[in-house]
Amino acid sequence: MDNTSQKRALKAYRSRLTQRGIARFEVIGLDADRALIRSLARRLTEDGSEAARIRTALASALGGEPPKTGGILAALRRSPLVGLDLDLTRDDAEGRGLEL
Repeated sequence: MDNTSQKRALKAYRSRLTQRGIARFEVIGLDADRALIRSLARRLTEDGSEAARIRTALASALGGEPPKTGGILAALRRSPLVGLDLDLTRDDAEGRGLEL
């Protein structure tokens, strides 16, 4: 895209999108879902009553709550090894010798 008129046109197009409150972003997904995701994004940008209905349905289907943090720490605290006095010190011995 070395043509400056193409660069100006693209910049103007993206500026108009920004003024409308539309953001560009990349999504990683299955190739088979490409058409579905594009049509979903197209419907959501229309921002009408159907877009609101889709947002509500997706929010309820996806749970709506952010994932909880600290899951690994909670699992470690529930471990049956908690409270046992295990000796986890290592020997100071040399490692295996590498024979070439």
